[in-house]
Amino acid sequence: MVHSFRACLLLFAILILASNLSYTRASMKGGSKIKSTTFLSPKFVLGPGSVENRFYRNVDFPKGHIGIKSFKAEVIDDTGNPVPLHETYLHHWLVSRYYQQLDVVETNHEQKFKESDRISARNSGICQKGILNQYFGLGSETRKTATHIPDPYAIEIGNPAEIPVGYEERWLLNVHAIDTRGAEDRLGCTECRCDLYNIKASEWGRPLRPGYKGGLLCCYDHTQCKVKQGFQGTRRSLYLRYTVEWVEWDSDIIPVKIFIFDVTDTGKRLNGSTGFGPENGCQVEYEIKSCSSTDTAVNGCVDVKRTNLTMPTTGYLFYGVAHQHTGGIGSTLYGKVTSTLKLQFCSDVLSSHLDMAGSSSFHLLLLESFLIIFHFT
Repeated sequence: MVHSFRACLLLFAILILASNLSYTRASMKGGSKIKSTTFLSPKFVLGPGSVENRFYRNVDFPKGHIGIKSFKAEVIDDTGNPVPLHETYLHHWLVSRYYQQLDVVETNHEQKFKESDRISARNSGICQKGILNQYFGLGSETRKTATHIPDPYAIEIGNPAEIPVGYEERWLLNVHAIDTRGAEDRLGCTECRCDLYNIKASEWGRPLRPGYKGGLLCCYDHTQCKVKQGFQGTRRSLYLRYTVEWVEWDSDIIPVKIFIFDVTDTGKRLNGSTGFGPENGCQVEYEIKSCSSTDTAVNGCVDVKRTNLTMPTTGYLFYGVAHQHTGGIGSTLYGKVTSTLKLQFCSDVLSSHLDMAGSSSFHLLLLESFLIIFHFT
């Protein structure tokens, strides 16, 4: 018998009080009134085993010079009811900020754009350019996860002094959802196992690297996971419903910055290169081997991965959140205050035990990162 395969995706993010100016710790005068608006993503339609992983540009978002206090999201059906995770697995959702040139008509067809048409306004994290750029993002644990930023702090956006001349601040939404109704192996579908998706090449037609058994390269948009023979299920319209809470910006608000860290970060930056590479910075995903009987006896079949990172500055850390998939036990961030802030980030993952000859399994840790809110001193 093979114990069920476990995979996890950990997003660890911290918010850091970030300003080079001096601020008092007094509450905002009179308390700024918190506003709240709920938006819907564009509709996406899923049938049993199908996958949605699309990027929607210029989505609805509060306008003006404001301070974000909270961001919450979940998948709903066309009647407004939340969709159970055992039917539609929310692999992840991401919201990123960017600046769009005003005299260019925007579409979702990337090949029609020049690099100068759009400027990323990424978070303050230390991953290489193009990796983990988002401001907000979670996954299947998004319901009931507290995201409120206490007074007098807020995430500053829409500052006219930061927006390049001739550009406008806009927001991008990425939704990655997997319909697991009738799945032959529901857990395997959520882990994006390549064999269940019958994928031999990436979305861009490049062959998968040897030994790549599962991950984001195998569950891209419009792929199909294997369902039970004869299973009948209807296609249904879904949305990501997201609620933003914010306050109008004033001098009593203390701005904070978002940092996202990746436990797979090699610490190397290859000549300023961007994107993925075997040795280039944040790897986003890695494989965890199945454990043996000896491993079970010694460490309870737990895989631990650690990394040490140095923050570019010191400051106050007051919020952190980890994003986990099935199999994740937990993530921990340790801080050591020196002339710079040194962080040790580790995660624990429950690995599978195999006791059937010839069987194979794997574990994947994706987006193993940590989001923080931080104030520079």
